[in-house]
Amino acid sequence: MTSATADVEAVEDGALVRPEPPPNRRNLVGNLVRYRWLFLLLAPGVLYFVLFRFWPMYGAQIAFRNYIPFLGIEGSEWVGWAHFESFFSNPDFPRILGNTLILAALGLFIAFPLTIVLALLLNEVRLQILKRTVQTLVYIPHFLSWTVVVSLTGLLFAVGNGPLWTAINDLLSTNTNFLADPDWFRPLILLQTVWKSTGWGTIIFLAALASVDQEQYEAAIIDGAGRWQRVWHVTLPAIRSTIVVLLILQTGNVLDTGFEQIYLMSNALNRSVADVFDTYVYFTGIQQGAYSYSTAVGLAKAIVGLILIFGTNALAKKMKQPGIF
Repeated sequence: MTSATADVEAVEDGALVRPEPPPNRRNLVGNLVRYRWLFLLLAPGVLYFVLFRFWPMYGAQIAFRNYIPFLGIEGSEWVGWAHFESFFSNPDFPRILGNTLILAALGLFIAFPLTIVLALLLNEVRLQILKRTVQTLVYIPHFLSWTVVVSLTGLLFAVGNGPLWTAINDLLSTNTNFLADPDWFRPLILLQTVWKSTGWGTIIFLAALASVDQEQYEAAIIDGAGRWQRVWHVTLPAIRSTIVVLLILQTGNVLDTGFEQIYLMSNALNRSVADVFDTYVYFTGIQQGAYSYSTAVGLAKAIVGLILIFGTNALAKKMKQPGIF
């Protein structure tokens, strides 16, 4: 049957046969009908992303305009790359970039590996009641807001009567105000991040560890492998793909150090090391009203994150590791 007569009934064995619709169209309509209730449940999530993730991207064009609120987006003057050039030539740019990269490196090279280490330690616990108790205890900090975490930090390191302030100063024979000392800002941020996020991050790794074939451990034991050798040669290779995927996602957020934690921990005395892209966007965009300039900063940060995701994903593929796409 030719394309010209594709829609004409054909004769096969003396009977008229109506041509079926293309497979792709038939499958699509059939799936929509068959899984209509699942698609209905999916609709609120899709609507959320359309309204709050994709539609706001229309406003990103103000990064290329001299945006004036009462003129609107379309009525504001188009200035092209002027705001980006102004940001990259700003004397504050090297300091903000350095602060952001240092905090990101602390999270990537210390906090992230600690999550894997904690998951491996929990996986080695054989007493189930102890394992579940420890898991519950390390999960709890995740559900505390950064406001509560920073408040607890302020109580522990309060000058004069904070228990940790007293203990550390007595140990070092100093009289340091840890909350205002720029040298202590990054260690405190790292400690907060590790305490709040490490336990929750083990969930994915524990799920991956649960799928490891137990026969591999038995074979390793028969071969005389000790516990550390089993971890190195069986456990870690089994969760390598999970580690790579999470590392790619973590790399994409390398410039996203978080606003709330940094903002609450910063003050006039440690501002030199506390200013990062997120707080800089807030101060310039909200407090100073430089909407176009702050949007350009945020857009540049997002583009860098996107490039890092694609780059690390391509690097993972070249190393014969599964990526995220």
